[in-house]
Amino acid sequence: MPHESRLRKSLLNARVNLIFYFLSLCVSFFSRRIFLSALGDEFMGLSGTLSNLLNFLNLAELGIGTAIGYLLYKPLFADDRQKINEIIAVFGYIYRQIGFIILGAGCVLACFLPLIYPDTPFSYGVIYFAYFSMLASSLFSYFLNYKQTLLGADQKNYVVTAYYQCMIIATTLLQMAVAYYTGNYYLWLALGLTCSIAYTILLNWKIRQVYPWLEGKVSQGRKLFKEYPEVMTYTKQLFIHKIAGFVQFQTTPVLVYAFVSLKTVAHYGNYTIIIDKITLFISNLLNSADASVGNLIAEGNRNKILQVFWELQEIRFLIGGCVSFAFWLLTEPFISLWLGEEYLLHHSILLLLIINSFIHNTRWSVEQFIRGYGLFYDIWAPFAESLIYLTVAIIGGSLWGLPGILLGNTISLLTIICIWKPYFLYSKGFKLPVRKYWTRYFQHFFILLLTGACCRWLLPPELFAPDKSFLHWTAYAFAVTLSFVFLCAILFYGSFAEFRIFVHRFIRHAH
Repeated sequence: MPHESRLRKSLLNARVNLIFYFLSLCVSFFSRRIFLSALGDEFMGLSGTLSNLLNFLNLAELGIGTAIGYLLYKPLFADDRQKINEIIAVFGYIYRQIGFIILGAGCVLACFLPLIYPDTPFSYGVIYFAYFSMLASSLFSYFLNYKQTLLGADQKNYVVTAYYQCMIIATTLLQMAVAYYTGNYYLWLALGLTCSIAYTILLNWKIRQVYPWLEGKVSQGRKLFKEYPEVMTYTKQLFIHKIAGFVQFQTTPVLVYAFVSLKTVAHYGNYTIIIDKITLFISNLLNSADASVGNLIAEGNRNKILQVFWELQEIRFLIGGCVSFAFWLLTEPFISLWLGEEYLLHHSILLLLIINSFIHNTRWSVEQFIRGYGLFYDIWAPFAESLIYLTVAIIGGSLWGLPGILLGNTISLLTIICIWKPYFLYSKGFKLPVRKYWTRYFQHFFILLLTGACCRWLLPPELFAPDKSFLHWTAYAFAVTLSFVFLCAILFYGSFAEFRIFVHRFIRHAH
């Protein structure tokens, strides 16, 4: 497949992702204020912690979706439809078994909800209705939506994005109306389940249109299961990696609830909804290249692989640096205008969230190529990452509350994600000494710091008073982000050949 074709598909994925990102962003911020006002901090904290508990069960997914995506790259490159049908059939069979496991485990976990929420202002009818409606929505992926993995591996993830984001936006708008006019918890939750059912029906109809030859029968997958032992090999490795990500993201609200309060979970959620939405923006823009990276590695041109790696890494540094700088200057004024000063948390919490966000936003180029090479066997790393996080978070949470919990994220990410993962990719994937990576990493990082210092000096907050009104905040946001991107892009363009190549190719494609 020509390189331009990969770029075209990546840009199409990114374009669709960004359109729906901005739509969902607007809806999310309006809805958050309405939900907090009409349903209350306690209910939003409850729904958040229930969602995190259910993600414990989704850990049973084991990472099979990623393993299947990796196995699909080569048959898609060769247009081997028989092989694709067999892999999807095996995937469907495994996912169905996982679905039954999650259903059983979910029923068992439901028995412990009174112990998890002993002092709650809500009736257990509300808690159980919320829990089982969320559980039912998650099960659709295992029983009915498994074929969507093919769209992602085939660089057509924009189809999934369009349908999923339409469902999310429609659900949120309806829930806003219900919350504002009725404040009824049951109706609010029922709308979420109903829209999930509609999404499942529409997505499967679209998959049949795109791949009319696709069968992927579960009964066939059961017979073919033993012919694909590599599925379980990669799955076992990916499951262990998934544990680390789960521990990092899903247990933080639970620890905040344990060491601080349910109300603090909601206040912390106000910060994370901002950071998560911006992180989602970056993911929508750049993770669209996931399947293209797998396709590129399947082609086997080493020089092109290294060139594309640094193109993606430099774009992530540019965007990640800009976002981190903007977070520092704009988050607190925004929350003050959006919800009120009583929802502000300590500055140290914002700083730790920014550090963790920067690491996540700049890590994915390394992760993309690790997945593209199928390098999943460093199973000690997620154990170490989880152990570091839990140890620091529990000790820090008991001593300092929320900042101590977030410090666990920071230390574990620095140790495993920033140090180990690049070494693993360079030594086992690229077959190059990792010092080449670190030399360029610190060059990029120095440029980001220099750019941030210059922009902060040229554009101090006092000139715009961003906490005065949304108009002032918007003006300052535009000035800060555009200045940072412009100056940093100039420095990157003059310093790195891969960045120049990307810019020239992007301009050619745009024309």
